[in-house]
Amino acid sequence: MCITAAAAAVVVIVVVVVVVVVVVVVVVVVVVVVVVVVVIVVVVIVVVVVVVVVVVVVVLVVVVLVVVVVVVVVVVVAVVVAVVVLVVVVVVVVIIVVKIYSR
Repeated sequence: MCITAAAAAVVVIVVVVVVVVVVVVVVVVVVVVVVVVVVIVVVVIVVVVVVVVVVVVVVLVVVVLVVVVVVVVVVVVAVVVAVVVLVVVVVVVVIIVVKIYSR
């Protein structure tokens, strides 16, 4: 009877140890999976934020460049129109002066 009780005790101890080891392994695996998922989510969020910031910066740079080009074109057109108007006025004045003095 004593040997059977000792064997039963050893079996119970082994079963308890195996159950504890299995529980610890499961808990460790769950914790590792949760940590990996959290790290992946954080990395994805950071990448998305960086991509959004880069896209916003690129869009702003393009908008600024377009505005600068439009302003330069408007200024150039204004200068050309002013020069053309000035030339026309000078030509008209010269024609008028020539007609007045040619009489």
